[in-house]
Amino acid sequence: MKSIVSFDLDMTLLDHRHGSRIPDSALKALQKLRENYYVVLATGRDMDNYFSRQFKEIVQADAIIHNNGTKITVGNEVIYETCMPKELVRNLLEFAQEENLAVGVTWEDEDYYIHQEQVTERDMKAWGKSGRQYQDPWKLLEKTVRTMAYVGDAKGAKKIEKAFPEIKCPLFGGLMGADVLERRNSKANGLKILCDYLGTEIDSAYAFGDSMNDYEILQAAGVGIAMGNAVLELKEVADYVTDDISDDGIYKACKHFHLI
Repeated sequence: MKSIVSFDLDMTLLDHRHGSRIPDSALKALQKLRENYYVVLATGRDMDNYFSRQFKEIVQADAIIHNNGTKITVGNEVIYETCMPKELVRNLLEFAQEENLAVGVTWEDEDYYIHQEQVTERDMKAWGKSGRQYQDPWKLLEKTVRTMAYVGDAKGAKKIEKAFPEIKCPLFGGLMGADVLERRNSKANGLKILCDYLGTEIDSAYAFGDSMNDYEILQAAGVGIAMGNAVLELKEVADYVTDDISDDGIYKACKHFHLI
């Protein structure tokens, strides 16, 4: 029975500090892992949208847990999907508008955000450019919204959680924003669903991550591995802490556990 090895994308596989690229050593590890394991991406992103597809093609995962467990694909097949109630989406957008918070989502190839100027400012600070394709955020009420995102500091994320007890806002690794999702959803729940579908055991799974949206999956997997650049809270619940993403952390952990 093949086991799963799952990876978060941003700052776990994808190194944003060195040209937003996956280190050669991590690509080498992925290639070797495919021989004996299911390689899975477990990310806050929708890997089918315009700024993620290129990395989907590079990783060539057997399955993807998108949007923190709210969409799961195996190959081109969607095996699971859940969405936010329309009323909750409306309330979140209204709250963001009133509280001057940048909240929204990238849906397929377009960006729907309240306070778009704050998103552009963050992009320029982080990447030196912003290629957003902004649309009217209120059009989200006509679409299927699985999760949302908040761009800003931890104070704003806590404000959202206080106003919406059914929502959690795990901070991004760079602490420049947070996922906005219902508390019932998580990468861990996505991993459980995927394990059942593939006929493998979650206790034999390995999970790599760096930020707070990886907290539950590192606890649920048989072995949870935090990157050396992970937030402290994640390192505290991990079974193992590997080296920094820029110091071949993926490859070294795979060798440590004799996965490759």
